[in-house]
Amino acid sequence: MSRGGRHAYGALSVLAAGALVLTGCSKGGSDAGDNKKQDEQNAQRQQASIKFGDAADSTGPAPAVPGAKNGGSMEVLQRDSYAHLDPAQIYVNDEMTVAQLIHRGLTGYKATSNDGKQHEVVGDLATDSGTTTDGGKTWKYTLKDGIKFADGTPITSKDVRQTFERLFAPFINQGPTYIQQWLADTTGTGYRKLLPDGPYKGKHLPDSVLSTPDDKTIVFHFQKPHPDLPYALAMAGYSVVSAKGDTKEKYDKKPVTSGPYKIQSFKSGKSMVLVKNPDWDPKTDPIRHQYVDRFNITFNQQFEASTKALLADSGPDRTGISWNNQVDAGNLSEVLRDPKLKSRVVSGYQPYVGQMNINMSKPEMKDIRVRQAIAYALPVTPFVRAYGGTDAMEVAGGLISPTVSGYDPKFDPYGKKKKPAGDPAKAHALLKAAGKLNMKLTFGYINTPEGQQYSTAMAAGLKKAGFDVQRQEIPAETFYDQVSKLNNTYDIFHTAWGADWPSASTVLPPLYDGRQIADGAANYSQVNDPHVNSEIDRINTITDPVKSAAEWEKLDKYLLTKVINEVPTAYYKQTQIAGSKVGGLVYDDVIGGVDPRRLYIK
Repeated sequence: MSRGGRHAYGALSVLAAGALVLTGCSKGGSDAGDNKKQDEQNAQRQQASIKFGDAADSTGPAPAVPGAKNGGSMEVLQRDSYAHLDPAQIYVNDEMTVAQLIHRGLTGYKATSNDGKQHEVVGDLATDSGTTTDGGKTWKYTLKDGIKFADGTPITSKDVRQTFERLFAPFINQGPTYIQQWLADTTGTGYRKLLPDGPYKGKHLPDSVLSTPDDKTIVFHFQKPHPDLPYALAMAGYSVVSAKGDTKEKYDKKPVTSGPYKIQSFKSGKSMVLVKNPDWDPKTDPIRHQYVDRFNITFNQQFEASTKALLADSGPDRTGISWNNQVDAGNLSEVLRDPKLKSRVVSGYQPYVGQMNINMSKPEMKDIRVRQAIAYALPVTPFVRAYGGTDAMEVAGGLISPTVSGYDPKFDPYGKKKKPAGDPAKAHALLKAAGKLNMKLTFGYINTPEGQQYSTAMAAGLKKAGFDVQRQEIPAETFYDQVSKLNNTYDIFHTAWGADWPSASTVLPPLYDGRQIADGAANYSQVNDPHVNSEIDRINTITDPVKSAAEWEKLDKYLLTKVINEVPTAYYKQTQIAGSKVGGLVYDDVIGGVDPRRLYIK
């Protein structure tokens, strides 16, 4: 999640990408049974390190999907309309998914297996994933031949320059801010000073920051090493924008697209139609396909409605799918256990990890025994149950998701996997030793049916350990605004965070860097530990993704055993269903849902 936009993304994405969970699952628990071993195997496979591909890996066309056919219209049932179509404003899950079909960037994720579990970062519009000769301070990209926008104009380095310079303009305020901050060598929103009006008043980034020596070449110059640039460039938020077609704010509703599909019509809140883009050349694209003639997208389809329609499998719903709606909680257990539905159902982890924050700015939290008592006492069963049980969530051990390199399935410092109902006796002993029995604990909770349910049961578990728990409700629409205030009144509160790419560099620094403590920032627990801060700086310079993953894993363990400012609750999962005539159905771990680029009609 972006540093400058993380407040927005905290509010939007965990409530929009995460809304897949926050508003979707409210049934009682169910028994995972045999799923547990399979989950752990999947998790280990999912977080295998992702390599950066060379020119051969980056050459199109994309490998054919087995059995795929061309033609036909596919119905797409979506809950939320798209608020943003300008790539620079895209930072929520459903918009990121449609971006896979309509936008292209310098790099992208190519699936290297037919199950959506293995990927590499390759050149998309660029000839490879990028070259650096100085450990990640300077990155060079060369554009492919034959790449065009949907209006027929060739894509050149001028468009790429426009794409990055416009990110500094004030009206771009919803998307990721990694690369802007790296170019300006700053944190927070300070990057805007580098080019306050974007390119719109004739000024440009200096060549010492971003240079385009010819129509094909783009060079990024950073003051510090940024070995993760190929990952960052693969985000939908950094897809290429047309310099000629840039209409500033209006671009958000009518962008000039570059992917295999273009927008034929868009009625905000009602519908969208995507049709084939004849100016897309599969020979330039190692990632996407163009099997379906037309996608008819209908909005305002709630999870229950889309599940019911796709389960019924009649008429147009036989060629129906939802890219982002999950199976609703009421049908989840049945759908997962019906052998007749197996070929129409896919499941996987989302990149989100839930955590109970302990507010380190409160004087009473300075005693580590109090924080340990909270960690051991907190029952996570009520949280998992509130959001659909073990079919929808898995009890978490650490802060790193199963979709991210550095995940350790065995790490469980508070014994939550063994005792998800908590250990009140151990917690009581710690609290007594600290002389803090009956200490008041203000528990801020999100005012949704799920929030009401889990906070009541969690508060009861904490009371058993000897805390005097006062629950305080927070409206859902302002929840992240409230908990990211520095002087908030809550001792504990629950948030969720998802990795922007499969590296913990997009998880541990934004959440736990003490220098990032500010109103609206994502260091919700306000932890400021000198060792954590210095380790973040050190690990961020490691260019080998496998080595950096091992170091992030060590930092995860330090945070949860020595600092104790969070209690992980759950890894989020998702199950989706499609009509019987939908082919190429795969749950893609990087997308965090169905991969729309592989779909075809049987």
